[in-house]
Amino acid sequence: MSSHLKVAVFPVAGLGTRFLPATKAQPKEMLPVVDKPLIQYAVEEAYAAGIRHMVFITGRSKRAIEDHFDTAYELESELEAAGKHSLLELLRSVRMDDMHCSYVRQHRMLGLGHAVLCAEHVVGSKPFAVLLADDLMVGQPPVLAQMGEQFARLGRSVLAVQEVPTEHTRRYGIVAGKPIEERITQIERIVEKPAPEAAPSRIGVAGRYILTPTIFNHLRQLGTGAGGEIQLTDGIARLMADEAVYAYQYRGKRYDCGSKEGFLEATVELALQHAEVGPPFRHYLRQLALGD
Repeated sequence: MSSHLKVAVFPVAGLGTRFLPATKAQPKEMLPVVDKPLIQYAVEEAYAAGIRHMVFITGRSKRAIEDHFDTAYELESELEAAGKHSLLELLRSVRMDDMHCSYVRQHRMLGLGHAVLCAEHVVGSKPFAVLLADDLMVGQPPVLAQMGEQFARLGRSVLAVQEVPTEHTRRYGIVAGKPIEERITQIERIVEKPAPEAAPSRIGVAGRYILTPTIFNHLRQLGTGAGGEIQLTDGIARLMADEAVYAYQYRGKRYDCGSKEGFLEATVELALQHAEVGPPFRHYLRQLALGD
């Protein structure tokens, strides 16, 4: 864990159009994988990295996220009166007593860079983490905790990266640079969603960042980039002119829960690992007659 990191930013204002109609009336970040919503997995990862201040960049129709991390007095009273203490303990574990939540509205959907910039007045002059809840990350230790250790040692921005198929470079920020040690590369070039023939490598940025506050200066100066949005990737490219930025090839697995296929993969694999439902679910899957 890194004592240098105190704040995590969660951009959760997106519309979740790839999951319509399920996301018509609920935030995509509240879609459950087994028994926890996506956003809770990300918050628990940040908490495990020693972070206690969670900043949510929200939008209209995202009230359910705020409610999820609030105290449900009526429900707690009902569970306590019914003697359902294990469920009460589970409910209270959603938000730990020493965890503080802030909520900031992103009034216009102008991209990830703009969402991060919305957090500036809360983050201030401290380094901070950015977690995209669409990317459900599983690692031991948790991926952000791994990155926190690297940040504490290097003192500069760290991006989580993984190797991606050539045909998928259009989905990622792609980095290239100079390897300086095992799993660590000093980034020399970063490109947002390049075509395969234009990609500088097959190393893609996953949904975890640790950034120095200098990034805010560059995001403020950016115009719109790819897709008419303020791209965080473009801000990081400018940041590299001021200070080193590192790519860290994390230990663990990423599920792209922004896609239906990735969401289903996460549901099946995490269900198999679940202490309560894992054994019967595994038995059920073995009984299925799956066609080609």
